Amino acid sequence: LDDAGVGAPAAHVPIEDLEADLDAVCERYGALGVETLVVPFLPPEAFADADAVDETAHRLDDLTAKCDDRGVRLLYHNHDHELVTVEGEPALDRLAEESGIGFELDLAWILAAGYDPVAYIDRYADRTPVVHLKDVVLDADAKRGGRPVSLGEGELDIDRCLATAGDTPVEWAVVEHDFPDEPAAFCRDAGEFVAAYRTDEEA
Repeated sequence: LDDAGVGAPAAHVPIEDLEADLDAVCERYGALGVETLVVPFLPPEAFADADAVDETAHRLDDLTAKCDDRGVRLLYHNHDHELVTVEGEPALDRLAEESGIGFELDLAWILAAGYDPVAYIDRYADRTPVVHLKDVVLDADAKRGGRPVSLGEGELDIDRCLATAGDTPVEWAVVEHDFPDEPAAFCRDAGEFVAAYRTDEEA
């Protein structure tokens, strides 16, 4: 990574690995300079009702405390199923109320679930150091309610999202595409796309 001039600000790690041997995980990723670990997925059952969300909140809080003790930041990455309604509010909001977990908000899946990504950036700005910048075409027949596409080809309001993130403590907007046809070409094009948003200080 050093030779290539590439950093590793965060890493997705399955919650089972974190719970099984957190010290080993921290050692492995610490060697790469990673200071933020992200739980990338929990199944829909973890957000199915209020009791499930509360149990998930406790589970993530327990891990957060252990990560804090080791000088590592822990975040949770959402999909669309965390936005199901639980007792009158999205499960993700209940999770935020019942826990201290930070977020890596996936803006595309928030949009696909029928919510405004900008509102979520604003709402949880103080606990969202990372966002996933992913464009999506809304499609009720598609898995998760949308089809990931290249930046600028979908329905995510990227201008608003980045402008809002720029006014908050968000540190990273991580470009993502779940299933690019040509990964190398996607990375090249995405790099050119986001370059237009970089300030002189960031360049």
